[in-house]
Amino acid sequence: MTSVAPRAPSGGRFRGSARRAGPGGRPHAAPRARRRRRLRVLAFLSPWLVGFGMFFAYPLAATVYFSFTRYNLFTLEYVGFDNYKFLLHDDDAWTAMRNTLWLVAIVVPLRVVFGLGVAQLLTRVKRGGALLRSVFYLPYLIPPVSATVAFVYVMNPGTGPFPVLADRLGLSLPDFFNDSAWAKPGLGLLGLWAVGDVMIILLAALLNVPTSLYEAAAIDGAGAWARFRHITLPTVSPVLAFSAVTGVIQTLQYFTQALVAAKVASGQADLAGTSFAPGYPGGSTLTFPQWLYDEGFRQFNMGYACVLALVMFVVAMAFTLVLLRQFNAFAGEEAG
Repeated sequence: MTSVAPRAPSGGRFRGSARRAGPGGRPHAAPRARRRRRLRVLAFLSPWLVGFGMFFAYPLAATVYFSFTRYNLFTLEYVGFDNYKFLLHDDDAWTAMRNTLWLVAIVVPLRVVFGLGVAQLLTRVKRGGALLRSVFYLPYLIPPVSATVAFVYVMNPGTGPFPVLADRLGLSLPDFFNDSAWAKPGLGLLGLWAVGDVMIILLAALLNVPTSLYEAAAIDGAGAWARFRHITLPTVSPVLAFSAVTGVIQTLQYFTQALVAAKVASGQADLAGTSFAPGYPGGSTLTFPQWLYDEGFRQFNMGYACVLALVMFVVAMAFTLVLLRQFNAFAGEEAG
């Protein structure tokens, strides 16, 4: 006689104990559990969300709003796109933009290349490496105002030791910071002098490159340039991208060094209470943040200053996206 397995009853105490299954046989998560999980995630994210809203989202939205107004801290008047139209005819703003973009295009790559060269040199030094690291890093630790005053002093043809030494050697140095043609290269030299921040992070990246890769390449007959091109650069490319992006952002905000150098070179650094128009000599050291500050806090054209701030934000984002895309393409090409 064939035995038949008993069937579980469809009702009674078994009813309701079975969980509803969705597609594929997986049970649906309870809506209450999903809500609890989302609230838990929001609770952990709340410090970042509050900080993002207070210090980025709200200031950015307020800047966009005030850019359509004429605002002088006392009166507020909606003017539409008048501030943006005025920017198209503001010669000083375009001069400041050209000077700032020159610094970005020239000084930032030079700082990255020079910092990489110094870091590469320090990895080869067998004795006195710690002392050399301190020597190259020390100028970066000096406050920007003090470092700029000292640099302008040593480069001054009348008082600086470098021009005096060059004269004795039969050379002639240009009059940095008093000649409009050499003021921006002088700021570039100042940036190369304080290259310790770039040097130290690139040095850390170079020291983390596996030596086994260099040994394998040397066995295969690769020369020094081939090892640098195909091993060193791809390995440290994320750090190079970080240095380039942060360098662009810092240079777009270049303010203190250019202003102090202009004041010291013009002889107005020790005149307290005097109004100083930035850009000496001949507008060559006028940077975009200086003009933004002048419009907002000296002329009290807050609406127009907000337009300048938005322009600087957009330019910084554009440079960042382009640099990240270029470095990602380089890393992908090397990986392929």
